[in-house]
Amino acid sequence: MSLLTNVMDHSLDDGYAEAAARKQGTGGGLPKTVRAKLGLAAGLVLAALVVTVGAAQARVTAPVVAKEREELVDRVERETAAADELEKSVDDLRAEVSARQREVLKGDGGSDRSELVGILAGAVEVHGPGVKLVVNDAKEAGSGTDADPRGASGFSDTGRVRDRDLQRVVNGLWQSGAEAVSINGQRLTALSAIRAAGDAILVDNKPLVPPYTVLAVGDGERLGDAFQDSPDGLYLHALQENFGIRTGLSVEDDVRVPAAPRVAVRTAEPRTEKGTS
Repeated sequence: MSLLTNVMDHSLDDGYAEAAARKQGTGGGLPKTVRAKLGLAAGLVLAALVVTVGAAQARVTAPVVAKEREELVDRVERETAAADELEKSVDDLRAEVSARQREVLKGDGGSDRSELVGILAGAVEVHGPGVKLVVNDAKEAGSGTDADPRGASGFSDTGRVRDRDLQRVVNGLWQSGAEAVSINGQRLTALSAIRAAGDAILVDNKPLVPPYTVLAVGDGERLGDAFQDSPDGLYLHALQENFGIRTGLSVEDDVRVPAAPRVAVRTAEPRTEKGTS
């Protein structure tokens, strides 16, 4: 009973009560002297002045920043439009040059030899029977392993189609009797190059993305059988069996291979021997 009475009479701890009494005796912590009060007032005035000046500067500079941003946006838009115009002009000039080159390769008489030269040079569109070969990365491509049996720099993933794979596919189609070949709409000529840039495959410096659709004009059934039995066809089959690369070959009645976007026309002259009589 005495414990309960003590708790009721002393509900506040003695330490807290002493601190409250001391704070009350000193005036609640506020400065008492005039000098201290003036210092506190000066500090508050200075803080208010800093906040006011900052707000005023922000208000003054905001329109300037907005104007500079608008000028930059307008400049970017003007430069972009100018670049688009230049790119369009370049495309028009390239198309005109390609048309003139095709006219030169075709010749004036329209003979079979001129037509053959245009086909072999890739200057004209070709269509006819042929094959369609689709080569794609493996489904699990992207996981990769550290132990790469195909080991080479770049393309660390065993399930990725590489530039050398497409090189062998194209060479195998040529050797099997293809008359014209394209990859993803990009016509291949005697001067075309299939290279790698990092993990990307470039055909004549144009990046391609999988799946890679290879179209070849030729004797459809014969071309397909000859390619599958060729060393390059067996190489592609080994990629499918060992690394999961997906392939599909079909014979088509009408395959269309576009003309090359740019054809380099080169001429040769007979060499004249000096010092002969």
